Amino acid sequence: MRRVSVIPATAFAITAKAASIAELCTVHNIQSAIPSNGTLIGVDVLPSTVTANAVYNATVGHGMSQISSSTYSYCNVTVAYTHTDKGDKVLLKYAFPNLSDYKNRFYVAGGGGFSLSQDPTGGLFYGAAGGATDAGYDAFNRSYDEVVLYGNGSINWDATYMFSYQALGEMTLIGKTLTKTLYGTAEGKIYTYFEGCSDGGREGMSQVQRWGELYDGVIAGAPAFRFAQQQVHHVFSSAVEQTLDYYPPPCELAKIVNATIAACDPLDGRTDGVVSRTDLCELHFNLSSIIGETYYCAEKNSTSLGFGFSKRQAPGSATSYQPAQNGTVTARGVAVAEAIYNGLHTTDGQRAYLSWQIASELDDATTKYDTATNSWKLDIPSTGGEYVAKFIQLLDLDNLSNLNNVTYDTLVDWMNIGMIRYWDSLQTTLPDLRAFQSNGGKLLHYHGESDPSIPAASSVHYWQSVRSVMYPNMPSEESLTALDDWYQLYLVPGAAHCGSNKLQPGPYPQSNMEIMIGWVEKGEKPSRLNATVSTGSYQGENQMLCKWPTRPLWRGNGSEFGCVNDQQSVNSWTYTFPAFKLPVY
Repeated sequence: MRRVSVIPATAFAITAKAASIAELCTVHNIQSAIPSNGTLIGVDVLPSTVTANAVYNATVGHGMSQISSSTYSYCNVTVAYTHTDKGDKVLLKYAFPNLSDYKNRFYVAGGGGFSLSQDPTGGLFYGAAGGATDAGYDAFNRSYDEVVLYGNGSINWDATYMFSYQALGEMTLIGKTLTKTLYGTAEGKIYTYFEGCSDGGREGMSQVQRWGELYDGVIAGAPAFRFAQQQVHHVFSSAVEQTLDYYPPPCELAKIVNATIAACDPLDGRTDGVVSRTDLCELHFNLSSIIGETYYCAEKNSTSLGFGFSKRQAPGSATSYQPAQNGTVTARGVAVAEAIYNGLHTTDGQRAYLSWQIASELDDATTKYDTATNSWKLDIPSTGGEYVAKFIQLLDLDNLSNLNNVTYDTLVDWMNIGMIRYWDSLQTTLPDLRAFQSNGGKLLHYHGESDPSIPAASSVHYWQSVRSVMYPNMPSEESLTALDDWYQLYLVPGAAHCGSNKLQPGPYPQSNMEIMIGWVEKGEKPSRLNATVSTGSYQGENQMLCKWPTRPLWRGNGSEFGCVNDQQSVNSWTYTFPAFKLPVY
């Protein structure tokens, strides 16, 4: 599905540089900037589909976070293209900044869940043009999981490849070509950036892996790569509860998590409500010590997870009633938590996947209350249930109705089916990144250490895979130095999925794009990642996160921060997966 592009200098239309946004933003100018058919191999842009209008003083969010906003004027453009001789149509949106604001940059934002970003304006804050794509399946109005099947048993492979990596690469290729011509910089450098988290992080990794020559800097947070394992893994907690025949009240699981945080908080050298060293927690804390502790939760309504993650209402999620819960932590409740934290193994003990770090919330294990029987029942997260139903069983269903006859071996079989079926599309785990690295690309990869959705160890495992594949014969320290020059991984203490954690008031990085621009355009290679504490007793404190594989440690009664090498810690993050015959990168 990958299309190789060749852009000779003669492909660019010759246009006079506009003096204002109004002069720049005309249909004629955009049409004149479109490369002639055959210039971008496999892609034919359709001049007749161009629309262009100047937008003045619009309030636009800053980059991926959208935490703050400013007012900008820009050229709003839509244009469509078709794949040569295919007869399809893909709609693109672009936002071209005011001429005085433009800084020779192009910016791509990642989406989330099963959706690509619909907003092309995220780069305006950085003086960047930006784009978005409907991927040929109306992604501006529909998510990919709505179109993955034509009908029961029939996969929409065009949509699958477009969602996986192809659409974003083509949008970026066309967008960079238009941008260079519109701003009269056809022979100059245009710095191209990608920023995303969750599936947006996976999308960023897909671009590094498949379109590495297009990008100068990619920021990938908590990537949802290893799609086959990751999505089935969302069913694992429910399978544990069914296997152990115990469905703990949500308050019991919350007590286990909160007690674990309290016990493990000081192990990093500072008592601040944050477990910065989940590896030390795993090595030195026994969950059984919580048995018998009391818990209480007030009556409430709760929302089970859809694919949006982190307690965001999403398609497939459901709201349910929870009565007041008052009790003590049981041995059976601890057994459920221990099995989940231990990770998926086959029935004969072969490890199949990594798991969440201890002290992460056990969101996927949330049960639902049955008012008819006054008891807690299984609640399969649609995060995993929809994937198994649609992508593995190929049934157009939003969730699994039950886990009857489902064993741990069944989960492994589902993972294996998905890994083979979507190896070259959704799995997104290619570890050979030479095209990106040789083009001078920089990769900033971060992950919340207490992520309850995508385990932080998932990112560590991919980093390890890239290191071993890219530098197989290099001594350890030399390979670490070589990788550090272009690919850095940071674990964020206490953080949840793509954001701060309400249970652990730790730091969260807020200036990733500024750091990336400095690295790419000025050669300012980061040694730490800047983060700010937003809540709790240390609110407003600036912390510099440790670069993997070093780990955070406070000394001097919590007054002196440092990053240390701890091989025992690194070993606790290192996994092999003998349950599979194929390598799991």
